[in-house]
Amino acid sequence: MIAQLLKASLPRSLFGRATLILLVPVLSILAVVSVVIIQRLYSDVTAQMTRGVADEIRLIIARLDQGFDAAPAGEAVVPIAEALSIRLTVPAPDISDRRSWYDWSGRTVSLTLREELEDVRAVDLVSVDGAVLVSLGTQKGPIMLEVSRNRFSARNPHQFLVLIGFTAFLMVIIALLYLRGQVRPIRRLAAAATAFGKGRVLPYRPSGAAEVREAGQAFIEMRDRIERQMEQRTLMLSGVSHDLRTPLTRIKLALSMMPDDQDTADARHDVDEMEKMLDGFLDFARSDGHEGAEQVGLTEIMEAAEARARRAGLHLDLDPPATDLTIRVRPLALARAIDNLVSNAVSYGTRARLAAAASEADVRLVVEDDGPGIPVDQRDAALQPFTRLDFARNQDRGSGVGLGLAIAADIARQHGGALKLGDSAALGGLRAEIILPV
Repeated sequence: MIAQLLKASLPRSLFGRATLILLVPVLSILAVVSVVIIQRLYSDVTAQMTRGVADEIRLIIARLDQGFDAAPAGEAVVPIAEALSIRLTVPAPDISDRRSWYDWSGRTVSLTLREELEDVRAVDLVSVDGAVLVSLGTQKGPIMLEVSRNRFSARNPHQFLVLIGFTAFLMVIIALLYLRGQVRPIRRLAAAATAFGKGRVLPYRPSGAAEVREAGQAFIEMRDRIERQMEQRTLMLSGVSHDLRTPLTRIKLALSMMPDDQDTADARHDVDEMEKMLDGFLDFARSDGHEGAEQVGLTEIMEAAEARARRAGLHLDLDPPATDLTIRVRPLALARAIDNLVSNAVSYGTRARLAAAASEADVRLVVEDDGPGIPVDQRDAALQPFTRLDFARNQDRGSGVGLGLAIAADIARQHGGALKLGDSAALGGLRAEIILPV
């Protein structure tokens, strides 16, 4: 539980964690040094200086006790006290123990005086600024001594702490500026990788430390290989589909000249299926195109999808969001993905609905139908290319080569999102969500 709380409280960014790694040892060292300095200067050194003053006070008391009465003895001791920079008052006025709460060395002064001297009645460190008043009992009666505070504790010992703190603060600022410069190339690399995952290519040049430059160069090489593979796949599928259209057209022409019988009808049906397969291949090839991304309104995307469905003779219900939102997408590719989902919904059901929902993290385009749906254990397979699940969907209604969901999922991934399949609570069929990051 404690480990989870500590993990949750840690910064998530690299710069934040590096800053924490830098500050923790610096602050720890400052704390240890401060404690040692306080112990040495405020305790040990103060006690030693106070013992020296106590020896002088004992000398004054001894000379005072040698007199016959208080007044002559006090007058005889005054020159000695003045020579020791101590002001003597006989008889002593009433004073009490007084010390500020933040006066750490004052506590040591008071305790040391009581340990070294007999009959210490009061130690006042507040009444006279910069002086310590000590009330003592002697054989001649009570006396009061006024001693400079500088003789009891080191002068301005906090300056050492201030110097250390200022130096540490300055070094931390310099280190953070240097650290920021080291983190910036990592952020640029992450931005380039994120943009490439969304189908955009940002200009990127490796920089920073050797390890970061090595990772940046590896990313550039990987991006180039992926782009070449995508182009090769597109050219291959486009070429195969285009080359097959010529013999397929000749076959269709030959079948149109043959007499109408059952064998001819079956052959024409097979040719139509082959033509749909070629169209699916071309769509799958075009899904990896290099279309540029644009800012498009969510409502505009949905209305355009409804207009395309209406021109194709399909009925599509719209459930637009309460507030319009502009997102950055590849319009033609996203339209192809939505059209595939709408076509599947209409093919396997009687109703189709397109809805949208937006949050701070993502935008969801939802296509629902009232068809038989897809079992949970079959949904991952349904997103694979050339996979048909006609045993789960309606064989009489469904047609195609199993590329509709695969194309939609591929386009969603190119935008940095995903295609998620589920159950429609409203219509009872399949719920297909295109999730796009904002």
